[in-house]
Amino acid sequence: MARLKLKEHVINTEWCKGCGICVHFCPKNVLELNSHDKVIAARPEDCICCKLCELRCPDLAIEIETIDDEAGNGDGMQEQDESQKKETVNADEIGKENANDTDAVHRGES
Repeated sequence: MARLKLKEHVINTEWCKGCGICVHFCPKNVLELNSHDKVIAARPEDCICCKLCELRCPDLAIEIETIDDEAGNGDGMQEQDESQKKETVNADEIGKENANDTDAVHRGES
C-alpha cells in the first residue's frame, strides 16, 4: 500500500469549539489553537496523515485530505474504492452461497 501524502487540512471553524483534543493527539504537533481558540494547521509540512485529529474530533470539524504518494494525483483513492466494491460483491456472493447451503440443509440435502 502506498504512503499517503497530505493534500490539505480541511477545518470547519464554525464547528470547532476549541477543545484542543486534535491538538493533543497530533503526534507531530502540526495543529495549534489560534487566538480565537479555533484549530489551525500551523505546520502542515510535518503532517504524517495519521488522521488521529480527524478521528478524535468530537465535532467533526477537521478532515485530512490525502493523495496517493505513488499515483501523485488522487487516483489511489479511486483504486481503493474499486477494491472495496469488489470486497462487497464477494461478501454478497458468499452470503448467497451460504443461503443456498442453508436451504439445502432445510430440504434434507447435504
